[in-house]
Amino acid sequence: MAVFNHPEFDNHEQVVFCSDESTGLKAIIAIHSTALGPATGGCRMWDYVADEDALVDVLRLSRGMTYKNAMAGLPLGGGKAVIIGDAKKIKSEALFRKFGQFVHSLSGRYVSAEDVNITTGDIMMVNKETPYVAGLEGLSGNPGPFTALGTYRGVKAAAKHKFGSDNLTGLTVAVQGLGSVGFYLCEYLHKEGAKLIVTDINQDAVSRAVAQFNATAVGLDEIYAVDADIYAPCALGATINDITIAQLKCKIIAGCANNQLKESRHGELLRQKGILYAPDYVINAGGIINVAMEMREQGYNAEESTAKVNQIYQTLITIFERADAQQKPTNEVADLMAQEIIRNAR
Repeated sequence: MAVFNHPEFDNHEQVVFCSDESTGLKAIIAIHSTALGPATGGCRMWDYVADEDALVDVLRLSRGMTYKNAMAGLPLGGGKAVIIGDAKKIKSEALFRKFGQFVHSLSGRYVSAEDVNITTGDIMMVNKETPYVAGLEGLSGNPGPFTALGTYRGVKAAAKHKFGSDNLTGLTVAVQGLGSVGFYLCEYLHKEGAKLIVTDINQDAVSRAVAQFNATAVGLDEIYAVDADIYAPCALGATINDITIAQLKCKIIAGCANNQLKESRHGELLRQKGILYAPDYVINAGGIINVAMEMREQGYNAEESTAKVNQIYQTLITIFERADAQQKPTNEVADLMAQEIIRNAR
């Protein structure tokens, strides 16, 4: 399995492969950059088909965290961790404590937190072995509600730029993924009067959305071709690709999933099709913003965290306006802005 010449290897500072036979732990920690501060990003647990898939995921996610933290104005670098395995089968205190030992061995270069299939309770077990974790119970806690808030504000910013108004009443939003963040997002959208079309692998979550939000349920592969104003990808990444772009009828893509574009060139394809894309690492930064507030010397403050999350709206407006002026795809404009921030820090 190549690393240095891997297509997703982007001058990462460090990639650590973690293995422990007694607990069954198999994990990868990727530190993309510490130019702005300690590499900070969540740990996810996923039953990857192959180790190569896990490597691709952690390399892309860690790079995304570097750009996410830079664009959010946080004094943090970018890192990420993945634990390989079925979350319903392999979770144990021993496994998380062993993972904590590996995190601790990095001496603060990487700070971990919650991500897909990892709870605040899991992170508390990691915390027994290392202080280099955030998103702890009793402090900033579950980052999901703040990620949803930032995504909601980002949806409104995209609507403002595309339609001339950020009022979502009467607009149809196709939400792919009803995990904790996706479901919170649906609450915001429903409260404002948006019509929801939803899908998820968890049928219980779909049934809840239909009951609570009067949503329309569709199949997993049907979500791309529905008649909707906005497509909100809130599951795993790479759902925007050659196949799905051909099906899309929306005018905006704005959701909380990471790495939504399968390849960078897909941003240009969206621009050519007249679809406004809210760069994922900008719109979904609410969770890490909230976690970062916990890491400050002055301590956590929920009101200050909420105020900073709300700034995602204006950041996206700036990206959209620059993209229009420069006739470039929004993902490219956001990347250039993030790279400039990192370059100045170095």
